[in-house]
Amino acid sequence: MFTRYRTVLARSGAWRFSLTALVARLPISVSTLGIVLLVTGLGRSYGLAGALSASFTIANGLSSVVQGRLLDRLGQAFVLPVVIAAYAVGVVGLVTAVEAGWPDATAFASAFLAGAAYPPIGSVVRARWSHVLAGRDNDVQTAYALESVIDEVIFVIGPTLATVLATQWHPWAGLGLALVTGVPGTLLLAAQRRTQPVPHLGRRDAGTRPEMPWTPVVTLAGVSFALGSMFAAAEVSTVAFSSEQHAKPYAGALLACWSAGSMVAGLVTGTITWQHSSISRVRIGTGLLALVMIPMPFVGSMTAMAMALFVAGFAIAPTLIALFSAIEHGVPPARLTEGIAISHTGLAAGLAPGAALAGLVIDRHGASPSYYVALGGGVMAALVALALSTSFGAPPAGDRGETDGLTVG
Repeated sequence: MFTRYRTVLARSGAWRFSLTALVARLPISVSTLGIVLLVTGLGRSYGLAGALSASFTIANGLSSVVQGRLLDRLGQAFVLPVVIAAYAVGVVGLVTAVEAGWPDATAFASAFLAGAAYPPIGSVVRARWSHVLAGRDNDVQTAYALESVIDEVIFVIGPTLATVLATQWHPWAGLGLALVTGVPGTLLLAAQRRTQPVPHLGRRDAGTRPEMPWTPVVTLAGVSFALGSMFAAAEVSTVAFSSEQHAKPYAGALLACWSAGSMVAGLVTGTITWQHSSISRVRIGTGLLALVMIPMPFVGSMTAMAMALFVAGFAIAPTLIALFSAIEHGVPPARLTEGIAISHTGLAAGLAPGAALAGLVIDRHGASPSYYVALGGGVMAALVALALSTSFGAPPAGDRGETDGLTVG
C-alpha cells in the first residue's frame, strides 16, 4: 500500500522539504489557540482573546494571496526568511504587550503583523512537490495526499501540545511553541534551494506574466469557503455537544476521531490511480461531506458521535486533495503558489462565519441542531462545485486514462 509514498519520498530532497515543512507549518494549528491561552491565562477577558485571534486570522487570510504571488515571482529562498522574521517580531510583540499590560492597540497591531507575515507553508510545500514531480501526475496525487495527512497530524498534535505547555508551564508557552517551530522550520525550508520552483522573474519568459484562469479559481475558492464554514461549524457544534453530554474534556477526543478518519482516507487516496477528473472528485467529495452531516443532529451519545465523526472524516482529505490537484493542473506553473493560496484563503475566510452561525444556533436551540449549519456548508460547497467545468484541471493527455474508475496500486 505504501509503495507510492516510498517512491515520491525517494525523490532527491523530497523527504527533507516535506519533513521541514511539517515543522514549519505547526504554528498554523497553534497560533490562534496560543493567543487565547496567553490572554486568558494572564487573567484577561475571552472577548479580548477572541478579538486578537480574529485579528491574526483576518490578516493571514488577506496576506496569503499576496505572499503566494511574491513567492512565485521572487522565489521561496528570498521571500520566506523575510516574512518569517516579521512573524517572529509580531509574536514577540504580542506576548510582550499582553504580559506588560501595554495598550490593547499594541497587542492588536502585533497580532495583525504576525498573521499577515506567517507564510502559506501548505501552498509552498505543494508547489515544491509539483515542481519536483513535474510530468508525473499520479505521483503528485500521492504527494498531495501525504501533505493532507500531515495537515491532519498537525491539527491533532499541535493544539494538544500547546494547551499542555500553556496550562502546565506558562501562558505564553503555546505561542512559544509556534515560534520555536515556525521560525527555524521556515528558514530551513528556504535554505533548500534545489527543490524550490524556479522564480518567475528568473525565467526566460519572465517578461510575460501568464494569465490566471480566474473564473474556475475563484469558484474553487467559493467551494473552499463553504468547506471552511462547514469544518468550523462542526467543530464548535462538537465542543457544545460534549458539554451537553457532561464530557467537555473529551471534546478533543471527538475531534481527533474526525481527523483520524480523514488521515486514513488521505493515506488510501495516495495509493489510488484516479481516472476521474479532479473536478468530478471535488463534486463527489463535497456531496459526500454534505451527506455525512445529515445524521449528526440525531446522535445522542459520545460513543455514537465518535463513530459518526470518524466515518464523516473519510470524506475530508480526498475532497481537499482533489481540489488542490485541480488547481495544480489548471493554474500556470508560474502562479501555482498564488493559486493554491487563494483556496487556502477561502478555507480560512469560511471559518469565522461558520463558527459564529453555529454559536448562535447553539445559544438558542442547543448543540444538536447546530450541526445543520455544517450540513448547510456542505450543501453550499456541493452546489458551487456544480458550476465548475470538468475540463478545468484535467492533466495533459497521457497522464491519465480516459475511462472513469480507479486503480489501486
